[in-house]
Amino acid sequence: MMATQTTEQCFQLKSASVSLTALELYYFDSDDFEATLRDKISQAPGFFRDIPLVISLEKYRGVDSELDFFSMIGTCRRHNIHIIGVRGGSDDQRRLARNAALALLPATPPRQTPEATETAVTAPKEAAPAEPAPELALAKVVTQTVRSGQQVYAPSGDLVIMAPVQAGAEVLAAGNIHVYGPLRGRALAGIHGATQARIFCQSLEAELVSIAGHYKISEDLQDSGWQSAVQFQLRGDLLVASPLDKN
Repeated sequence: MMATQTTEQCFQLKSASVSLTALELYYFDSDDFEATLRDKISQAPGFFRDIPLVISLEKYRGVDSELDFFSMIGTCRRHNIHIIGVRGGSDDQRRLARNAALALLPATPPRQTPEATETAVTAPKEAAPAEPAPELALAKVVTQTVRSGQQVYAPSGDLVIMAPVQAGAEVLAAGNIHVYGPLRGRALAGIHGATQARIFCQSLEAELVSIAGHYKISEDLQDSGWQSAVQFQLRGDLLVASPLDKN
């Protein structure tokens, strides 16, 4: 009599959301590429450590023969940055990326125009059966100071901090981030790609703010309401600051 043998699956495939930073490439020269990369890393070294990176070819204006993905991959790896794929690009450019074993991601879809939006809203539609309202993710609330070296993470909703975020601290959220005190560390909202996420703080003194991979560092924030109450949001691909008493 033979014993019954059960085989356990080695793995399962499940959907996942990952926050990705895009490197928008305009032309490629190996020396310029590494010099610019070094400069960006020096501005926010903790932000770039071991991040996955996508090369966006949607605004590339160089010639295809200059696209050396193997050189880009090697340069980034020397700085602990991992290129995983390309976004957009022509057929020839994507063929070069495939030869370098990079994933091919679709181009960013065009934004809907106001006319198209209005048409979509006013067009008559048949009544659809009512669906149950989705369960809302509760905000994570922190009442104590987030100190240097600490990281606070809200993986599925907003993050509300009722105290200061000190320099060297990091706060991350899938949704919005509210800081009812000085924001002196790093704040990353919309980490799964939610471009509608916002960051609110009572006093902007941050090392870095980021929404859906679009970021600004301290030097870029000096003219964005420094040491005052502001909010950040994305408008297109731009990270924009405005006073809290304005939209």
